Amino acid sequence: MSRLGHTVRVPARVVVLAGPSGAGKSRLAERLGLPVLRLDDFYKSGGDVTLPRITSGPNAGIVDWDHPDSWLRDDALAALETLCRDGHAEVPVYDIAHDGRTGWQTLDLNGSPYFLAEGIFAQQVVPVLRERGGLAAAYCVRQHPFVTFWRRLTRDLREHRKPPLVLVRRGLDLLRDQRRLVRQAEALGCRAATPDEAYAEIRALL
Repeated sequence: MSRLGHTVRVPARVVVLAGPSGAGKSRLAERLGLPVLRLDDFYKSGGDVTLPRITSGPNAGIVDWDHPDSWLRDDALAALETLCRDGHAEVPVYDIAHDGRTGWQTLDLNGSPYFLAEGIFAQQVVPVLRERGGLAAAYCVRQHPFVTFWRRLTRDLREHRKPPLVLVRRGLDLLRDQRRLVRQAEALGCRAATPDEAYAEIRALL
């Protein structure tokens, strides 16, 4: 829109895609075709002494990358706020296989009034975004736990994210925990939906 001959930028709003790893968030984001802030790029580096660790079971002692404390929530919120306000932001690039950042890049919304924020901890930003007026919608993408387990395992093996035995053991733990994670996301303001359900509703919003 314009005022007295000058363009006035309308602040952008966020569609949040939360959900378990392997549930189909990235594929859904690709289908929607909107700019995407990948919240998993805000993981802490592997050498960070504040990283939480698994305390029991066969994976005891290794970093718990599925715990929210392995993630820089405040940094992610700052990037979201900048994107909503300015339409562009400098964001990190993270390599999961090497547990660290490999650089930075500029995410530019190119005038889009909506953009996506997706990641396994995305539900953590929903209450703040809603309070600040930046939230358009929030979804917890979910499928049957066994489907999610298999998709996550095949992806992580293909990308060599962690040793195979660790991936299998951790995947089984996450399979058993999936329903609790979905309930938690709903409590924080996400609507639980399959990828197809979320796609249809977001397209209607746009």
